[in-house]
Amino acid sequence: MEPVIVKDADELSREVAEWMIGYMEETLLRQDRFCLVLSGGNTPKKLYQLLATSPFRERVDWKKLHFFWGDERYVPFEDERNNAHMAFEQLLKHVPVVKEQVHIMRTDIEPAESARDYEKILHRYFDGLPFSFDLVLLGLGDNAHTLSLFPGYENIYEKQKWVMHFFLKEQNMTRITLTAPIINLSAHIAFLVTGADKAMPVYQVLYGQHFPDLYPAQLIQPYRGQTHWFLDQAAATEVNNNAL
Repeated sequence: MEPVIVKDADELSREVAEWMIGYMEETLLRQDRFCLVLSGGNTPKKLYQLLATSPFRERVDWKKLHFFWGDERYVPFEDERNNAHMAFEQLLKHVPVVKEQVHIMRTDIEPAESARDYEKILHRYFDGLPFSFDLVLLGLGDNAHTLSLFPGYENIYEKQKWVMHFFLKEQNMTRITLTAPIINLSAHIAFLVTGADKAMPVYQVLYGQHFPDLYPAQLIQPYRGQTHWFLDQAAATEVNNNAL
């Protein structure tokens, strides 16, 4: 599926919001829940702010949404770096979600315990089903990482576990992350990417030689679902240049 390319981050947020809501409406006609994986970072932040405001807010059946996170920095929930904290501040505090359907990655217990507990939640939701999440929102780092799947770390090779914790040396920080196997069971995956610093990683992940050791986002290849890329013009520079 070819990337959707728009002018800037604001237009990208509107494009994704419209697409998401349409997909949610269609999905909820045939099932009674919608499982959504939220991402951290500045690009989804704009999207969350938009979804929390009219007219988008009123178009979502919030009580049927079940929320998960793709990864988390192991810092307290109140810390500005915490992905769940950002999502609550920008979106979840402002819409009528069901508390029991919001599943954060806990950072008030040991990382190994948090990863085990989160994996148990996922197995309760998805064991025996053809798909896991209905929609996963992902970003892309300037080193082609997504989730907390970074070049050179063993978790990019994981085949069995759905959730892992590890220590990211470059940031002197422990992280908890979903792995490629559970993400690739999803029905739809959407990459939201903005900024010129992402232009080369976007091109390499989409069209470069398959080398996930260097470009971990290449591991995201849904088994039966679909992948969507939403790019602003800056992030699409190399895609456009190589299309000429």
